[in-house]
Amino acid sequence: MIVMGHVVNAFGIQGWIRVYPYTEKVDGLLDYSSWWLEKNKTGETKSSDWIEMQLVSGRVNGTLLDAKLKGCNDRDQALQYKGLKIAIPRNQLPDLPDSGEAGYYWSDLIGVTVVNLDGVKLGTVAGLFETGANDVLRVQNTLQDAAQSAAPDAKELLIPFIESAVIKKVDLKCHEILVDWEPDY
Repeated sequence: MIVMGHVVNAFGIQGWIRVYPYTEKVDGLLDYSSWWLEKNKTGETKSSDWIEMQLVSGRVNGTLLDAKLKGCNDRDQALQYKGLKIAIPRNQLPDLPDSGEAGYYWSDLIGVTVVNLDGVKLGTVAGLFETGANDVLRVQNTLQDAAQSAAPDAKELLIPFIESAVIKKVDLKCHEILVDWEPDY
Protein backbone atom coordinates (compact mmCIF):
# COMPACT_ATOMS: atom_id res chain seq x y z
CA MET A 1 0.00 0.00 0.00
CA ILE A 2 1.13 3.52 -0.79
CA VAL A 3 -0.29 6.16 1.52
CA MET A 4 -1.74 8.87 -0.71
CA GLY A 5 -3.41 11.16 1.84
CA HIS A 6 -5.36 11.31 5.06
CA VAL A 7 -8.84 12.25 6.18
CA VAL A 8 -8.81 15.71 7.76
CA ASN A 9 -12.43 15.83 8.92
CA ALA A 10 -16.04 15.28 8.00
CA PHE A 11 -17.51 17.72 5.47
CA GLY A 12 -21.18 18.65 5.63
CA ILE A 13 -23.96 16.44 6.95
CA GLN A 14 -24.36 13.89 4.14
CA GLY A 15 -21.31 11.73 4.87
CA TRP A 16 -18.65 13.55 2.86
CA ILE A 17 -15.06 13.62 4.10
CA ARG A 18 -12.35 16.23 3.62
CA VAL A 19 -9.02 14.78 2.50
CA TYR A 20 -5.47 16.12 2.48
CA PRO A 21 -3.86 14.43 -0.56
CA TYR A 22 -0.15 13.56 -0.73
CA THR A 23 -0.32 13.41 -4.51
CA GLU A 24 1.51 15.69 -6.94
CA LYS A 25 -1.79 16.96 -8.32
CA VAL A 26 -4.55 17.75 -5.82
CA ASP A 27 -7.06 15.64 -7.75
CA GLY A 28 -4.70 12.65 -8.15
CA LEU A 29 -6.64 10.47 -5.71
CA LEU A 30 -9.83 10.98 -7.71
CA ASP A 31 -8.32 8.78 -10.46
CA TYR A 32 -8.96 5.71 -8.28
CA SER A 33 -12.42 4.25 -7.71
CA SER A 34 -11.28 2.26 -4.66
CA TRP A 35 -9.50 3.78 -1.67
CA TRP A 36 -8.04 1.79 1.19
CA LEU A 37 -8.51 3.32 4.64
CA GLU A 38 -6.53 2.16 7.63
CA LYS A 39 -8.64 0.36 10.22
CA ASN A 40 -6.83 1.93 13.16
CA LYS A 41 -4.73 4.99 13.92
CA THR A 42 -1.61 3.20 15.15
CA GLY A 43 0.39 4.04 12.05
CA GLU A 44 1.11 0.39 11.21
CA THR A 45 0.57 -0.49 7.59
CA LYS A 46 0.11 -4.27 7.48
CA SER A 47 -2.24 -5.47 4.75
CA SER A 48 -4.75 -6.56 7.38
CA ASP A 49 -4.95 -3.00 8.72
CA TRP A 50 -6.73 -1.66 5.62
CA ILE A 51 -10.32 -1.74 4.45
CA GLU A 52 -11.38 -1.09 0.86
CA MET A 53 -13.90 1.73 0.29
CA GLN A 54 -15.53 2.72 -2.99
CA LEU A 55 -15.30 6.35 -4.06
CA VAL A 56 -18.74 7.57 -5.13
CA SER A 57 -17.86 11.17 -5.89
CA GLY A 58 -15.15 13.71 -5.27
CA ARG A 59 -14.11 17.25 -6.04
CA VAL A 60 -11.19 19.60 -5.46
CA ASN A 61 -11.69 22.21 -2.74
CA GLY A 62 -8.58 24.43 -2.84
CA THR A 63 -5.64 22.26 -1.75
CA LEU A 64 -7.96 19.59 -0.30
CA LEU A 65 -10.47 17.08 -1.65
CA ASP A 66 -14.07 16.58 -0.64
CA ALA A 67 -15.05 12.96 -1.16
CA LYS A 68 -18.11 10.77 -0.77
CA LEU A 69 -17.47 7.09 0.03
CA LYS A 70 -20.03 4.34 -0.49
CA GLY A 71 -21.82 3.50 2.75
CA CYS A 72 -20.86 6.74 4.49
CA ASN A 73 -24.18 8.55 4.65
CA ASP A 74 -24.04 11.01 7.53
CA ARG A 75 -21.65 13.25 9.43
CA ASP A 76 -21.30 10.81 12.36
CA GLN A 77 -20.10 8.05 10.01
CA ALA A 78 -17.71 10.47 8.27
CA LEU A 79 -16.24 11.57 11.60
CA GLN A 80 -15.18 7.96 12.26
CA TYR A 81 -12.68 8.31 9.39
CA LYS A 82 -11.07 11.49 10.75
CA GLY A 83 -7.29 11.06 10.96
CA LEU A 84 -7.19 7.82 8.96
CA LYS A 85 -4.67 7.36 6.17
CA ILE A 86 -5.81 6.67 2.63
CA ALA A 87 -3.78 4.28 0.48
CA ILE A 88 -3.74 2.76 -2.96
CA PRO A 89 -2.10 -0.60 -3.73
CA ARG A 90 1.25 0.13 -5.38
CA ASN A 91 0.41 -2.18 -8.31
CA GLN A 92 -2.49 0.15 -9.24
CA LEU A 93 -0.23 3.19 -9.57
CA PRO A 94 1.24 4.15 -12.93
CA ASP A 95 4.77 2.92 -13.58
CA LEU A 96 7.52 5.37 -12.72
CA PRO A 97 9.64 6.60 -15.62
CA ASP A 98 12.61 4.34 -16.26
CA SER A 99 15.37 6.90 -15.84
CA GLY A 100 18.03 4.51 -14.62
CA GLU A 101 17.78 5.65 -11.00
CA ALA A 102 15.41 4.70 -8.22
CA GLY A 103 12.08 6.45 -8.65
CA TYR A 104 9.55 7.38 -6.02
CA TYR A 105 6.16 8.92 -5.57
CA TRP A 106 5.58 12.00 -3.44
CA SER A 107 3.71 9.82 -0.98
CA ASP A 108 6.89 7.73 -0.54
CA LEU A 109 8.56 10.82 0.96
CA ILE A 110 5.96 11.49 3.68
CA GLY A 111 7.47 10.75 7.09
CA VAL A 112 11.04 10.55 5.79
CA THR A 113 13.69 12.24 7.97
CA VAL A 114 15.42 15.28 6.45
CA VAL A 115 19.09 15.76 7.35
CA ASN A 116 21.42 18.52 6.16
CA LEU A 117 25.04 18.14 5.00
CA ASP A 118 26.28 18.78 8.56
CA GLY A 119 24.28 15.79 9.81
CA VAL A 120 21.69 17.97 11.56
CA LYS A 121 18.17 16.50 11.59
CA LEU A 122 15.74 19.14 10.33
CA GLY A 123 12.54 17.11 10.84
CA THR A 124 10.30 14.85 8.78
CA VAL A 125 8.51 15.41 5.49
CA ALA A 126 4.88 16.34 6.17
CA GLY A 127 3.96 17.04 2.57
CA LEU A 128 4.96 18.56 -0.74
CA PHE A 129 3.40 21.21 -2.93
CA GLU A 130 3.98 22.85 -6.29
CA THR A 131 4.85 26.52 -6.69
CA GLY A 132 5.18 26.66 -10.46
CA ALA A 133 8.94 27.22 -10.30
CA ASN A 134 9.66 24.05 -8.32
CA ASP A 135 8.17 21.65 -5.83
CA VAL A 136 8.58 22.37 -2.11
CA LEU A 137 9.08 19.97 0.81
CA ARG A 138 7.11 20.79 3.98
CA VAL A 139 9.37 19.60 6.78
CA GLN A 140 7.93 19.50 10.30
CA ASN A 141 10.06 19.43 13.40
CA THR A 142 8.64 16.21 14.82
CA LEU A 143 11.78 15.01 16.55
CA GLN A 144 11.17 13.67 20.04
CA ASP A 145 14.39 15.09 21.44
CA ALA A 146 14.47 18.84 20.80
CA ALA A 147 18.20 18.82 21.56
CA GLN A 148 18.73 16.73 18.38
CA SER A 149 16.90 19.31 16.32
CA ALA A 150 18.73 22.24 14.80
CA ALA A 151 15.77 24.54 15.35
CA PRO A 152 13.72 23.24 18.29
CA ASP A 153 11.32 26.21 18.14
CA ALA A 154 10.67 25.92 14.39
CA LYS A 155 7.47 24.06 13.60
CA GLU A 156 7.95 23.85 9.84
CA LEU A 157 10.62 24.43 7.23
CA LEU A 158 9.90 24.88 3.54
CA ILE A 159 12.70 23.45 1.42
CA PRO A 160 12.71 23.75 -2.38
CA PHE A 161 12.81 20.34 -4.04
CA ILE A 162 15.59 21.17 -6.48
CA GLU A 163 17.57 18.04 -7.21
CA SER A 164 21.37 18.28 -7.01
CA ALA A 165 21.29 21.94 -5.87
CA VAL A 166 19.30 21.47 -2.64
CA ILE A 167 18.19 17.83 -2.58
CA LYS A 168 21.43 15.88 -2.56
CA LYS A 169 20.11 12.37 -2.01
CA VAL A 170 16.82 10.61 -1.47
CA ASP A 171 17.49 7.31 0.30
CA LEU A 172 14.20 5.54 0.95
CA LYS A 173 15.96 2.42 2.27
CA CYS A 174 17.50 4.50 5.08
CA HIS A 175 14.34 6.62 5.32
CA GLU A 176 16.36 9.80 4.83
CA ILE A 177 16.68 12.81 2.53
CA LEU A 178 20.03 14.62 2.48
CA VAL A 179 19.73 18.36 1.78
CA ASP A 180 22.02 21.35 1.37
CA TRP A 181 19.90 23.51 3.65
CA GLU A 182 20.32 25.24 6.98
CA PRO A 183 17.63 25.35 9.69
CA ASP A 184 17.62 29.15 9.81
CA TYR A 185 16.96 29.69 6.08
